[in-house]
Amino acid sequence: MYRRTLLKSAAFSAAAAATSTVASNASAGEFTGKIKKAVKLHMATGDASVLDKFRMIRDLGFDGVETRVKLGKENEALVRSYAQASESTGLPIHGVIHSSNPDLVGAIDQAKSLGATSVLHVVRYDRKISYLRNHEETKQIIRSAVDQAEKQGVMILCENVWASYLIEPMGMARFVDSFDSPMVGIYFDVGNVVRWGWPQHWLEVIGRRAKKLDIKEYDLGVAMNEGMREGFRKPLGEGSIEWDKVRSELTKIDYQGWATAEVKGGDRARLAEIAAQMDRVLDLA
Repeated sequence: MYRRTLLKSAAFSAAAAATSTVASNASAGEFTGKIKKAVKLHMATGDASVLDKFRMIRDLGFDGVETRVKLGKENEALVRSYAQASESTGLPIHGVIHSSNPDLVGAIDQAKSLGATSVLHVVRYDRKISYLRNHEETKQIIRSAVDQAEKQGVMILCENVWASYLIEPMGMARFVDSFDSPMVGIYFDVGNVVRWGWPQHWLEVIGRRAKKLDIKEYDLGVAMNEGMREGFRKPLGEGSIEWDKVRSELTKIDYQGWATAEVKGGDRARLAEIAAQMDRVLDLA
């Protein structure tokens, strides 16, 4: 009798485990466990403290956050508050945003102090000088910081933006390859390329140079009729981006890493909306 009961119990447990696994697989998206979802800290608007914003972002299901670089003694207290909030909530700061500020070494050191793995760098385009001079000077800014990036283990990731420079994938790939360093890569902005091309075509070319993703939508119809910047107004998944093709290319390069929303922020309800939209377009749930 004991053996019979034991066998029945074992069979029930196995069936329950199998059912649980099926249910888990059914609720998981293609990129669940592969893509980590984040927001820029400045997208959490309002007067809440840094700590409360970190708590809210964590509680909404985001895996991490990205902060803006703040250099100088006048910003030391603010930067410490970022580190303390991250430690207190367990929400990692995965990267820092530095735009086109040439002090990349300072940004790298701040990223390291916050536990971040990257500096988002916008390669400038100074139209007051020649194109070739701009090309060499922007490369020198990055080249002068590569040793520090390698020492600290922090990547310099160049973002594709609307600066009318590095606006097609082969040029961006060649630019990044010229540094011959694993610490220099691409912060691929999915929405920014739609003005000139398609994100799936960029991913086909840049491949694993894409170390992190910025997530936003773009609608060409709105842009052509209401103004180019208005194209970003559409919610994620409701514009011109073919997200299924983007996901297909991400699968081909076995992308595993961070995807950070870069859209209009707001209060808790707005951030929850962004989280749900990211889940849908990236197949995270």
